[in-house]
Amino acid sequence: MRKRSYGVAVAAALILAAILAEPLMRNGGAVHAADNPSPRPPAMEVPVTPAVEKTVPVYLTYIGTTDAIRTVTLQAQVTGYLSRRLVPDGADVTKGELLYQIDPRNYQALLDQAKAQAQKDEAALQYAAASHHRNEVMSKTGDVSIDVLQQSASTELQDNAAIAADHAAIETAQLNLGYTEIRAPFNGRLSLSLVNEGALISVAGTQINTLVQLDPIYATFDPPDSDLPEIQKAQAKAPIPAEVIVGDGTTPQYRGTVTFLDNNVARTTGTITARATIENPDHTLLPGQFVSVRLHIADQPNAILVPQVAVGSSQLGKYVYLVGQNNTVEQRYVTLGADYGPLVVVAKGVAKDDSVIVGNLLKIGPGMPVKPVPASPPPQAAASQGDGQ
Repeated sequence: MRKRSYGVAVAAALILAAILAEPLMRNGGAVHAADNPSPRPPAMEVPVTPAVEKTVPVYLTYIGTTDAIRTVTLQAQVTGYLSRRLVPDGADVTKGELLYQIDPRNYQALLDQAKAQAQKDEAALQYAAASHHRNEVMSKTGDVSIDVLQQSASTELQDNAAIAADHAAIETAQLNLGYTEIRAPFNGRLSLSLVNEGALISVAGTQINTLVQLDPIYATFDPPDSDLPEIQKAQAKAPIPAEVIVGDGTTPQYRGTVTFLDNNVARTTGTITARATIENPDHTLLPGQFVSVRLHIADQPNAILVPQVAVGSSQLGKYVYLVGQNNTVEQRYVTLGADYGPLVVVAKGVAKDDSVIVGNLLKIGPGMPVKPVPASPPPQAAASQGDGQ
């Protein structure tokens, strides 16, 4: 019985060995598993765009505030009751436009009185001149004494002086009558009126309204003294273009030039006060707003730009993925500069015409095979506009 059991066990072992060896016995001979590797996965398609080389503007950006070039408080030069308000509160007005009218009747009467007095004195002067001439003729024949002749000459001179005084009185009366009309001294925008019709306006200092000039307008900012050499160097060549950005935007809404640089640096802050004069034809920029002021101080030639979407970040720094040799992914750590719309300057790490991967960035890694395809649409056009940040 033992011999029979042993024979059965041997037979079972041979059958199991044959089953295990069957995958290795094909095509009439022995085949090793290492000679039949699994198929390689296909390369992933990735959109790419070439790194571009352009001349880009160099900007210095500061936070500033807007200020009106001219602000005046409207006051009267004569006393009287306000008879009319001709423009509403907050209106945009032009130079010379009539804003308020003080009752002019009293000042018109004073002007008429001065003119009447002038007519009276002119009549007296005519008689005095004729009398003096007659006395001159008669004094030659001895019919008029020297004393009478001198009196007639004095009377003529006094009447001439009276006429001069009358002309001054007329001029004063005309000025006072004109002062009853309060007109805009320059183009600007009114504030809230502080008086209404029927109010007594006095010369003692009744404030009527406030007028501010809005076009152009100042943008005041405080660059640090470390930027002063660059600003002065650019200013020595030509007026520095200035751009103003309001809110969170990136595109300049207003433009002008730097027109003022203070003559001292604040000791407490290490900054210097500067000012740009900004065109504001639509009056949409108001005094007191916080703005970003961007100065175009130079141009940087041969700058390398890549799309911002291609830039990744790790603990080691910023990087981009490029298509390297044999269409494999190459990781390059880069040093970035200013950004210009969808593009950013790469100061170090990328060369002109390097194929930069701009899509499927989370699905690829260094050394991975890829199939590059052109990115659509290409984002290079934004850099040519020079809209940097």
